[in-house]
Amino acid sequence: MKNRKILFIVVDQLRADCIHGALAQHVDLPNIAAFRREAVSFLNHYSVTNPCGPSRASILTGLYAMNHRSVRNGTPLSAAHRNLALELRKSGYDPLLFGYTDTSHDPRTGHPRDPRLLSYEGVLPGFHEIVEMCLDQSYPWRANLAAKGYDLPEYAHFYDPVSPDPARAARADDPAFYAAGDSDTAFLTDAFLEQMAVRRDQAWCALLTYIRPHPPLVAPAPYNKCVDPDSLPFPVRHASIAEEEGQHPFMAVNRTRPSMASCVRGTAVDETDDRDVQMLRAIYLGLAAEVDHHLGRVFSFLKESGQYNDTLIVLTADHGEMLGDHHMWGKAQVYEPAYRVPLIIRDPSAPEGHGRTVNALTESIDVAPTILESCGQNAPGAMDGRALGPFLHGVTPGDWKTHIMMELDFGQPDQPTAMQLAAKAPLEASNLAILRNERFKLVHFNAGLPPLLFDLKEDPEEMNNLAGKPGFQNILLQMTQTLLSHRMRHADQSLARMKVGPNGVLNGPD
Repeated sequence: MKNRKILFIVVDQLRADCIHGALAQHVDLPNIAAFRREAVSFLNHYSVTNPCGPSRASILTGLYAMNHRSVRNGTPLSAAHRNLALELRKSGYDPLLFGYTDTSHDPRTGHPRDPRLLSYEGVLPGFHEIVEMCLDQSYPWRANLAAKGYDLPEYAHFYDPVSPDPARAARADDPAFYAAGDSDTAFLTDAFLEQMAVRRDQAWCALLTYIRPHPPLVAPAPYNKCVDPDSLPFPVRHASIAEEEGQHPFMAVNRTRPSMASCVRGTAVDETDDRDVQMLRAIYLGLAAEVDHHLGRVFSFLKESGQYNDTLIVLTADHGEMLGDHHMWGKAQVYEPAYRVPLIIRDPSAPEGHGRTVNALTESIDVAPTILESCGQNAPGAMDGRALGPFLHGVTPGDWKTHIMMELDFGQPDQPTAMQLAAKAPLEASNLAILRNERFKLVHFNAGLPPLLFDLKEDPEEMNNLAGKPGFQNILLQMTQTLLSHRMRHADQSLARMKVGPNGVLNGPD
């Protein structure tokens, strides 16, 4: 297409089952639902790591965390890695950034006093930042609010709910101090639509990345109460916190990383009170509904401006959210809700796939190769992911992957985490790897911790650890061997396929 456009949308911390699954029945996301009918939905798509920085590093480099090694927020991403933005420049695109990439810059490429090294929320090389929308900064949004006449609180209190009654303390489901039309989600969408209105006659590429429904869990009216907490199913969990923590030493120490209380600011909640649990779940879904509303504005703009059928649209999330399942919150855990995320792709040149759903296992590292393939580019040989193009055309490759891998580092280099201390693990051993196939899921821990094994066919909610039970030792061994083979197969291939000799470089740089 002469004016081929690429819109890559990343929603922060959005669980897959908000769109297709149990929670989807309890929150109205009409614009995403309509988009799914015109696109291909991947129902078993997984982030290969978390939290935000590592997950986005994998999405944008196409690399497993074991290869890019930006394994925690603040861990630098090596400048040697190729990435989606830099590769797209080879096709003539100037990749535009609306939001953030959470990239911690390589300190070897600049001076120690470089301000880029003061925050993990940097911009991935290759992107042209149009609007900054970082969780810890958000200066353009704050300036916009000030220009509109808001009396701004200190930024540390930006996400505090505000009681409509001065006589009572704020509750978590009280609204934010800003109106819905002035929220961070609204501001980012306004900025995107304003900027893109004058680019309709050219090829463009934009990464539009929303903070919501990432905590702190506070929403402007009416989204703070658009979902009824009493209508929601309870989280999937064991009967008590003690029983949950007794499942494994990792849960005993890491269950509250983060705590439920840390998901809100300016008010108190009690994780033992189901009313508070359901209230926070409802606010989360309300924030998802707010994002859906503004996605509807984006899709309408593309259609009304005549660009919809010239635009490859990719909609996904960086990672999931436990949301009280297993008595846990956040994403630094091992269970499905922390990793399973939506992926919806509309390729206007492949109408035969529109409305299709795909059950095959896919990974976040597959997205970058898919976008590059849509531009006629081959993904760099070092990328671990595989393009999803055949699925977009309604074809399932006969040799598609039979398993996927996920990773999590739970240590910190400056102040050892509780899990590091409990496991007496050095930083390099404070990690785990997950192998999942269509039926079984293995969680292999470093530092001598015992494994977990789940039968997802019989136990999709991961309540019963089979690792130490008779009759499952062969499966445990096979899964462990497969995990080892997978990691060996996907070790860094940046230079490994090349050979230097009298005739020059065999398989030289692409």
